[in-house]
Amino acid sequence: MAGRRRAWGSGAVGFCLLSASLTGCHGQSAVDSARTEVQHVLDRRAAALLGHDETAYGRTGTRTPYENLRGVPLASWTYRVTGARRSGATATADAELSYRVGGYDKAPVTTARRLTLRLTADGRWYVDSDRPAVKSDQQLWDQGAVKAVEGAHSLVLGTGQPEGTLRTYARLADRAVPAVSQAWGTRWTRRVVVLVPRSLEGMAGLLGSPPSSYRGIAAVTTGEAGGSGRAPADRVVVNPEAYAMLGAVGKQVVITHETTHVATRADTTAATPLWLSEGYADWVAYRDTDRAPSDAAPELARAVRGGGVPAQLPTDQDFGFSNDPARLARAYEGGWLACRMIADRWGESRLDAFYRAVGAHNSRPGAVARALKQVLDTTPGAFTTDWRNYVDAQLG
Repeated sequence: MAGRRRAWGSGAVGFCLLSASLTGCHGQSAVDSARTEVQHVLDRRAAALLGHDETAYGRTGTRTPYENLRGVPLASWTYRVTGARRSGATATADAELSYRVGGYDKAPVTTARRLTLRLTADGRWYVDSDRPAVKSDQQLWDQGAVKAVEGAHSLVLGTGQPEGTLRTYARLADRAVPAVSQAWGTRWTRRVVVLVPRSLEGMAGLLGSPPSSYRGIAAVTTGEAGGSGRAPADRVVVNPEAYAMLGAVGKQVVITHETTHVATRADTTAATPLWLSEGYADWVAYRDTDRAPSDAAPELARAVRGGGVPAQLPTDQDFGFSNDPARLARAYEGGWLACRMIADRWGESRLDAFYRAVGAHNSRPGAVARALKQVLDTTPGAFTTDWRNYVDAQLG
C-alpha cells in the first residue's frame, strides 16, 4: 500500500470544505473534496496500522480498531472510499477495506465498511467509528481485542478466549493439516486460519446470519461454497458453545473436516453437490479414527433400523442448517458413507479423482453422471443402488 503522508491542508482547506457552496475552491464539489480528504486520512490510518505507530493512528481518529488489531499479523490493509455524504462538520463514508493476514492469505480479503467522521477545529477529518456496512458481515476485531496464537500450520485468532484455549485449537489444526494432505495431496496452502469468537452470537455476526442458524453447529468454513472456487481466503469459524460439548475425538474430527474444505476449495464448484463436499470432508476427518460406522453415523443407523435405507443420496436441501437436526445429521452421514464406499471399492485415489472431476464440470447438471462414468465406470442409478446396499450392510 502506498500511504499518502502529505500534510493536511490548513484553514484554507477547512474554509473551502465548510463552504455552503456545492463547488469547492478549485471547481471541485464539496462532496468530492470531502471524499478526497477522507481517502487521505484513511490512507494515513492504514499506514500507521501497518507501521505499528499507535500515536500516528490516534491522530486520525478512534484508537479502538488499532487496539483490537494489534495482535493480528497483517501484511496489507487498504481502504478505497466508494462514497461520502457531508453534513456540516460531519461526514459518513462508505469504503471497501482490503487486507491480508501475513503468511496465510494469498490475495486480499475484501469487506464493506461504513465510517463516520467529524471535522476538527483545525480542518482535519477525524474518524469516530469504523463499522461493517449494512448487510456486510462483522470482522473478528469488531467484537473486541483479538488474540493470535500461531502453530506450525495454523493461525488461531480469538476474542474473549484464554490463550490456553486458543493454543488447544492450534494443536488440533496442526494435526489436521498433515492428515488432510495425506488424503488429498499437498497442492494447497497447507495452512489454516481458525477464528474463535466469544460466543454463538459472535460466530453468527462473523457469518452474517442469526444465531439460530448455527445453534448446535460446532464450526463452519467461510468461502465460496458451491461458488467459483477462487475465494482468496477461507476461515474456519468455531461455535465455542457447541464445540465445548464434543469429546476429544469429536473436536479433532470437526477441525479436520473444516480444514478439508480449505484444502479442496479450488476443486469445489457450483457443480459439486453437498453430499460429495461434506461427505468427503467427513471421510478425511474419520479416516484415521477407529470409529465404527454405527458410531459415526448414529442418526442414519437409527433410521435404517427403524424404517429402511433412504431411497436416494442426500440433496443439497437436506444440508440446510435450519432443518431438523436429525435430518441434517443423516445428510452428513449419508454423504460420508458414499465417499467411504468409493474409497473402499474403487480406492482412495479414485475418490480424489472423482471429487476433482465433478468440480471440473461447467455446471451442476450432468457433473456427477459424467464423473461416475469417467472415473468409476458406473452410472447414477447403479451408484445409488450400490450406496443403498452399502448403507444397509454397514448400519443395518
